[in-house]
Amino acid sequence: MKTAAAYIRVSTHMQEELSPDAQKRLLIEYAKKNDMILSNEFIFMDKGISGKKADKRPDFMKMISMAKQKPAPFDVILVWKFSRFARNQEESIVYKNLLRNKCKVDVISITEQTGDGMFGKLIERIIEWMDEFYSIRLGEDVTRGMVENAMRGNFQASPAIGYKVVRKGELPKKVPEESKPVEIAFKKFNSSMGFLEIARYLNSLGYRTKTGKLFEARGIKYILTNPIYKGWLRWNYRNPDGSRKSKEDWIIVKVPGLEPTVSEELWDAVNERIELMSKIVPPKSKPSSVKRHWLSGLIKCSACGRSLSTSVHTDKRYGRIYTNFQCYGYFKGKCTVSHQVSEKKIVPIVLAMLKEDSLKKDVPFEILTDNKNSDEISILKLQLEKIDMKELRIKEAYRNGIDTLDEYKENKDILTRERSSLQNKLECLNVPEEEMKADMPKRIGSVYDIVSSESTTKDEKYAAINSIVKKIVYRKSDGEVDIYYYYS
Repeated sequence: MKTAAAYIRVSTHMQEELSPDAQKRLLIEYAKKNDMILSNEFIFMDKGISGKKADKRPDFMKMISMAKQKPAPFDVILVWKFSRFARNQEESIVYKNLLRNKCKVDVISITEQTGDGMFGKLIERIIEWMDEFYSIRLGEDVTRGMVENAMRGNFQASPAIGYKVVRKGELPKKVPEESKPVEIAFKKFNSSMGFLEIARYLNSLGYRTKTGKLFEARGIKYILTNPIYKGWLRWNYRNPDGSRKSKEDWIIVKVPGLEPTVSEELWDAVNERIELMSKIVPPKSKPSSVKRHWLSGLIKCSACGRSLSTSVHTDKRYGRIYTNFQCYGYFKGKCTVSHQVSEKKIVPIVLAMLKEDSLKKDVPFEILTDNKNSDEISILKLQLEKIDMKELRIKEAYRNGIDTLDEYKENKDILTRERSSLQNKLECLNVPEEEMKADMPKRIGSVYDIVSSESTTKDEKYAAINSIVKKIVYRKSDGEVDIYYYYS
């Protein structure tokens, strides 16, 4: 008897789809009729998620990861339809080839019997192409409908703080008294205040959210990234479960007649900074505004390896406040070596080391790789092969007199741009180690310029240092540090 896994997916639209429970029931029945063992631990389900991007489906990626184990814990993956497995033909081919050729795990649609051999594979490819075509057409129809509604002034969402709907079907109107905290948030963030600090500031002034609750850091970020405040409307932003969709699925339209709260220039400046922060601040880290110092969390004890925690010290003679660092383990009695040091001493040491390393030709560093890279590379290579095939077809069309010379040139230009874009993406995923070595001192130099400047904020220094430094080990015995760099 074969061991089976089941993959169930319901997208955001629910047009022709069965419910998750109905799919599950049919898959279990199929497994029983075909002498397959299907246990609950191997039933994977993604609800309210599009099938366009595999890496956006957590249970799908979990299933693929388990299938890569040696030996694989199951022999076959059952789906109600191939469209549940993927709506993107390139990704479908990549993952099915991976499962069948490397993991020896087959993918079976219980309602679309394709048979074995080359003819069966051809039928399966045709079904995949039809699924992708349907998905593209559906997306275009939804987008066209939403944009048309927007341009007609039909509002399609709950109004954000600072706006209200006076009449159904009309654009929301700006509410001046509600807009005040929004204006403050944009100005404060543009002057280098963090999300959490802004939330605390607004709460201290007595401002509340639309539902009467206290402001939170995530709410401030949502406000600052909402294009309604510059006079644009956004739809198709979230899935039914509340999670954000991929950026390419969003619909953002500038709507005449919608009164903005801030200027487009201010909104764009704020969002450029947010975008930069999201790229260089490590995910799941505490907001830098919570940390006492831009070196917080990076400095480690040379005796036990624990982080040096921070405490505030006031110099009454000069009326200044300094941060002191001490081993967290020493505080708790788990480390016997004190590593207490003030920022007045440790910062110059770190800056000197950064400057010294920026002038070197060869700096040791760790390369951080993304597990998704190999799959992305495979997909990009397949797409490049597809463009090669398209290029052959347009040549044949021109030679056979189907296309004119101008049509051939136009199609050739389109394919050339597509190929260039894919090759650039591939190069970004395949950065040669020699290029990394040459680039690392430059990166260190850029970070040094930021952290040594008096005009940059703590948030900006924290983000910069964390973009290249994994840890800084402080040796109390000789008052020196070892900086461990990484390249991502």
